[in-house]
Amino acid sequence: MAHSAITAKAEKYGRIQFMIRSRLYSGLNKQTMSIGSLADDERLKMVLPQACCYCGSREYLSANHLIPTKRGGANTGDNLVWACRSCNSSKCARDVLEWLTEKNQFPSILLLRRYLKLAIEMSHERGLMNVPIVAAPELPFSLAIIPQVFPLPSQLQLWVVEIS
Repeated sequence: MAHSAITAKAEKYGRIQFMIRSRLYSGLNKQTMSIGSLADDERLKMVLPQACCYCGSREYLSANHLIPTKRGGANTGDNLVWACRSCNSSKCARDVLEWLTEKNQFPSILLLRRYLKLAIEMSHERGLMNVPIVAAPELPFSLAIIPQVFPLPSQLQLWVVEIS
């Protein structure tokens, strides 16, 4: 929904974006649709401008675990993103959504999408998709901080730097 609105340069969410959300929600519940694969995001990593996925800096980049390994995140390419030295050390082993919230910053849509895909994949692997959130065991990501309300499309970024 947000991706569509940003791509269309919409000032606010419209009928089309709500239809997209409704169809996807319905399709996921009926299992006639599924989330896109992390391979799609990996392809994006190869074509997006190489920049810190948190602040957009192109200086002193290193690989950063989106879901920290110290919290149980996987040590795989799917869980790696570019981060500048400053963001990498500031985020440390904290949950990225908690860290960005502390900075009063909403994640870029592509970063949030990757985070959610990783969280869903880990939940599937652990057999937790039908477990109530209150009964879920300790997880390496924070369910409570996943945004329920999004800013207007004009206030969101698809990626941290302009995509040509």
